[in-house]
Amino acid sequence: MQNRQLRTPGLLAWMRLARVFQKVDRAASESLRCRQLSPAQVDVLAKVGSSEGISQQELANALLVTKGNVCQLLDKMEGSGLLERRPDGRVNRLFLTDQGRRVHDEVVPRHDAMLGAYFNTLAPEEQHQLLRLLRHVDRAMERD
Repeated sequence: MQNRQLRTPGLLAWMRLARVFQKVDRAASESLRCRQLSPAQVDVLAKVGSSEGISQQELANALLVTKGNVCQLLDKMEGSGLLERRPDGRVNRLFLTDQGRRVHDEVVPRHDAMLGAYFNTLAPEEQHQLLRLLRHVDRAMERD
């Protein structure tokens, strides 16, 4: 009989986290389809909306994407009239347009509420515990 190695709780937790993320991402994409927005674009609207004047690099760092990826995303959003880049020395500062603010005010709170509702099956103290645990793993990975 072959000795099979059992999967560790850490690996099983990772697999479950990835599965939950995929389900939430799929639901988010579906809910935004009618607005012709992606979850990444909503992330940009939320971050720029709460930090008007943020630089492209600061946005890329906040969203954990490369500067090249954020440039493509911003090009599309600028073309759609949702935001504008304003040169400030060697950096571009980002601002929502009037249309971008309207979309932000309509979409971001609803989107955030939908995402948060998925965790309402957990009691508030369990949500705080999950956040602490994920923050712990995140910080440990930054040290590696």
